[in-house]
Amino acid sequence: MAKYWQIFVSSFTDYGNYLFREVLNPGWGNYFYWLIGLSLFFWLLEIVKPWRAQQAILRKDFWLDGFYMFFNFFLFSLIGFNAISNIGVEAFNDFLSLFGITNLVAFEVQSWPVWAQLLTLFIVRDFIQWNVHRLLHRSEFLWRFHKVHHSVQQMGFAAHLRFHWGETIVYRTIEYIPLAMIGFGIQDFFLVHILATSIGHFNHSNINVPLGPLRYLFNNPQMHIWHHARYMPRRYGANYGISLSVWDYLFGTAYMPEDGRDIALGFDDVEQYPESFVNQQLHPFLNNRSNGELGITQEEVKHLEKV
Repeated sequence: MAKYWQIFVSSFTDYGNYLFREVLNPGWGNYFYWLIGLSLFFWLLEIVKPWRAQQAILRKDFWLDGFYMFFNFFLFSLIGFNAISNIGVEAFNDFLSLFGITNLVAFEVQSWPVWAQLLTLFIVRDFIQWNVHRLLHRSEFLWRFHKVHHSVQQMGFAAHLRFHWGETIVYRTIEYIPLAMIGFGIQDFFLVHILATSIGHFNHSNINVPLGPLRYLFNNPQMHIWHHARYMPRRYGANYGISLSVWDYLFGTAYMPEDGRDIALGFDDVEQYPESFVNQQLHPFLNNRSNGELGITQEEVKHLEKV
């Protein structure tokens, strides 16, 4: 137990020191300022060439989503996730050691060229996240957490990072084993994380950048807005791609019937959803069944009422 307590304590101090250095030392390897720079870049694009010109520059919940950005990327780890994560990894490794397993790596990629390692990490991680995203929509319990992200009613770059901390736990837990099995360490994630953050900001931005044939490979605002559509003909939604849209086209979950610029976003009864950060964090733990649960459509509601 002493070992785990030491990990718990050092996780707070180590992460606190890391965050302190991030804030005080701008640089090319500093994720804190990359996040600020990317956010300003996409916000400027929204101001200069907005897709929905009538949408306010400071759209609905702009500042709330801005707080979500820094909470989910920095503060959440500071207040406990980093410590719990480190303890979980150590406990899992100790459990495996009971069976004589000391290394999860199934095949080694460290001998590959760096570009091949990063490309493999990007593709494998995105495919895992695509599957997790589908799960968040299909599980009634997990949908309660994912519903926070779908409470966005006006789309903008910062909506990318409005999500409940429970999602972080689900994503990281499911990602851990497959990524560990192909030998990726935390040092490999920086460039991939920057790229994924850029595409995520792009997907949610109020801009129209035609990608041509590349739209079948990369996610984009015109595709992703349908994922946030308030009314869908598919019970569990569509367009689950995080960075890549190719998974949706390959597995038949793509949906873009028309230009979705002005479609209503959210879910049934989204107007009654909590508007404050604290209440949105508490809401998934409450008994909050509604017509918006699991993305059920108005047509399905009417049908169920007739049965």
